[in-house]
Amino acid sequence: MSTTVRPDRLRAENINLRVSRSQKALIDRAATALGRNRSDFMLETACREAESVLLDRRYFNLPEDEFRRFTAMLDKPPANNPRLARLLRSKAPWDK
Repeated sequence: MSTTVRPDRLRAENINLRVSRSQKALIDRAATALGRNRSDFMLETACREAESVLLDRRYFNLPEDEFRRFTAMLDKPPANNPRLARLLRSKAPWDK
């Protein structure tokens, strides 16, 4: 995913926001500081934050000792599971 606003892409949807005068002024100052217009600044910022929120649900950080314990559990051979073994030996229905 990329948060960069691409002018060549059609923007066919609207998002309307109601803001206070001070919020609008703050956003406008930040957009101007980056040489962007308000819409591009808000879209890039909102998309970047949305990606961060979604990535936060996929990536997690563990202290070193907990990470070692976690990877040891992943590296450990699976427990004996006769039903799974039988399933893996059988042909897929579309191969029959």
